[in-house]
Amino acid sequence: MKSEPEAYPWKQLVADGKTHWDGVRNYQARNFMRDDMKKGDLVLFYHSNCKPPHVAGIAKIVTEGYPDFTSWDVNSKYFDDKSSIDNPRWMMVDIVPVVELEEISLLEIKENPRLEGMPLIQRGQRLSVQPVGEEHFKVICEMGGIDANEI
Repeated sequence: MKSEPEAYPWKQLVADGKTHWDGVRNYQARNFMRDDMKKGDLVLFYHSNCKPPHVAGIAKIVTEGYPDFTSWDVNSKYFDDKSSIDNPRWMMVDIVPVVELEEISLLEIKENPRLEGMPLIQRGQRLSVQPVGEEHFKVICEMGGIDANEI
């Protein structure tokens, strides 16, 4: 899950203890949240649009996909007049912080041959929510100084 540090940084998630992941306005990313993310799943919390872009921590899904109510709020920057309570177009999940990682830069990820094929480093991949395979997840954990089996 990608977030710009100016919008919602890892440290804010830690301070808040829990948040809903709202504002996703890409159908493929929405489908990942709606169809694939399950309660208890672990996710990489990634800071994008910063120098350097990096994985900052690991969070856990605590509420499976449900309608993103910000799409109905005319005062929200995520308002969508084609979404409604009766016919929601967008979804979100709730997450909690699990563990902070030693910063893992995008360059380090790209240079690790064990991460070949990871969607994050594929050309043109800009989704804010995207899948990470179990083996890639374990490698990222290792790079961040933790054992994935101990989470």
